[in-house]
Amino acid sequence: MRRSLAALVGLVLVVSACSSDSKEKGEGTMPTEPPGATAKPTPASGEPAGTVTYDNLEQTHVDTPVDYPQTPPVGGPHNPVWENCGFYDAEFPKERGVHSMEHGAVWITYSADLSDADIAVLKAFADNGKEVLVSPFTGLPAPVVASAWGKQLIPDGVNDPRLAQFVDYFDDGPQTPETNTPCSEGTSDTN
Repeated sequence: MRRSLAALVGLVLVVSACSSDSKEKGEGTMPTEPPGATAKPTPASGEPAGTVTYDNLEQTHVDTPVDYPQTPPVGGPHNPVWENCGFYDAEFPKERGVHSMEHGAVWITYSADLSDADIAVLKAFADNGKEVLVSPFTGLPAPVVASAWGKQLIPDGVNDPRLAQFVDYFDDGPQTPETNTPCSEGTSDTN
């Protein structure tokens, strides 16, 4: 599985090198820090630069909608049922996505108006990752946002190598509150 991710990272790097983006390597902006969050200027072992960390997230089960302080959410109270990992072309209740992150999932959310080519790149993350969830999400602060329990990254696009690094490091990674739990056997319902 990790070899597949390594191959995907290589593909993303090749596509990035061939893009017509005028940004030079190392340029770009750090995301603004939301209240209660900290951005690490130097990445921790394997954690990409620009990753924002959120602490003290509640892990309770609720049967009601939750008003999360982040968009998309990075943790907190969540539905008792999790969303099965994989690729979705429709939104599902965010409370189920949060539960999937508690089980170690990386949740890549994207704007519905993203190009088909960019969506195909994101689908490859879901197809090749161990616990990766990809879905559209309304109201994102950027076209693509990667989240894991207590962690979030706003990449410069689907070909930003930091996105592949984020998925590789946090897919069932050290931030996982409930290790050895599945991101399957939940639901694939989008209602």
